[in-house]
Amino acid sequence: MKLAEQFPVIDRHVWLNHAAISPWPAAVSDALTDFVADHTRRGPLGYGRWLEIEARLRHRACQLLAADSSDDIALVANTSTGLNRIARGLDWISGDSVVFPANDFPSNRLPWMALEDIGVKAHAVELNQHDPERALIAAIGPSTRVLSVSSVQYDTGMRLDLERLGAACRRHGVLFCIDAIQHLGALPLDVEQAGADFVISGSHKWLMAPEGLAIFWSRPEAREQLRVVDSGWRMVPEPFDFGHEDYLGSESAVRFEPGTLNTAGIIGLDAAIGLLLDHDPQDSAEQLLNLTDRLTEGLMKIPGVGLTSPIERERRAGIVSFRIAGISAEEVTTALTMRDIHAATRGQRVRLSPHFYTPIAQIEQTLECIAELAASRT
Repeated sequence: MKLAEQFPVIDRHVWLNHAAISPWPAAVSDALTDFVADHTRRGPLGYGRWLEIEARLRHRACQLLAADSSDDIALVANTSTGLNRIARGLDWISGDSVVFPANDFPSNRLPWMALEDIGVKAHAVELNQHDPERALIAAIGPSTRVLSVSSVQYDTGMRLDLERLGAACRRHGVLFCIDAIQHLGALPLDVEQAGADFVISGSHKWLMAPEGLAIFWSRPEAREQLRVVDSGWRMVPEPFDFGHEDYLGSESAVRFEPGTLNTAGIIGLDAAIGLLLDHDPQDSAEQLLNLTDRLTEGLMKIPGVGLTSPIERERRAGIVSFRIAGISAEEVTTALTMRDIHAATRGQRVRLSPHFYTPIAQIEQTLECIAELAASRT
């Protein structure tokens, strides 16, 4: 199947909202259609095959993260669940602190802020767009246990230098946690190069799979520091031995999976990652960055438009945000939607988020519409 045929959405819409929820590629639709049809005809008689797909998904997730072992992969409900496994699982002492960006998405703020009830200082750091790592590293002190960041900021699309942050965490003996939901599937992510201890990413944005599932990778040495906070039948080494009384959990990341998993989500995510791996991730990333290059260059040339995303390519992933003078962000996104161009409003910004498969003609069409809107207010 040709690449364009994998994404029938492009025949109907200009979808520039992958940073919210992605349309499914045909590979995901086909896999889920087969699953539903088989389950309808045969009930759960395909359970053995479902377990094989689950194992393959863990392997594919390792490939996507350049990780060593599928034992380090847990499948959890969403990004927030993974972050809460860490926040609630560490053995905190009153006076400990955690560092995170002040304007990060709530999933990477609220779990840490909730720890203030037990005496943990939640240190929210304002980021400088030109050197955001400097402020985060400067905030690390003797009491810091965790640095937790979204590798790509959800509103501006600013991409952080993970290797620099990871190296600082290693120097200070601090755990490094990455919310990669705006990164994984858009650009390559190597957990070893990043020096990560935990990486969590939901499935429904750049991974282009159903909602309700997330990949949760943990380094074994870091995982050992987490208590099991949710116990259940599936978290043990032999989950189908229902008579056991072991409640401590497997040594692998399976310990973070207390109960029955989202089989439909697993089948969809397996197909989506399979599609991503069928195309060289570096090539796909280059295609996506070329599209954000064009959006950035085009927006900067339109009078009345102010870019609110980084100009530098190394600071970008798949998100480009902007404002139009004299027009609210809501008015702009409404006007774009009327032209069947689907974007998002985040604060006072309009957020555009294509994917690697988005046709360049649709980028040009979007820039023309934005230019018309800007001109209408001059």
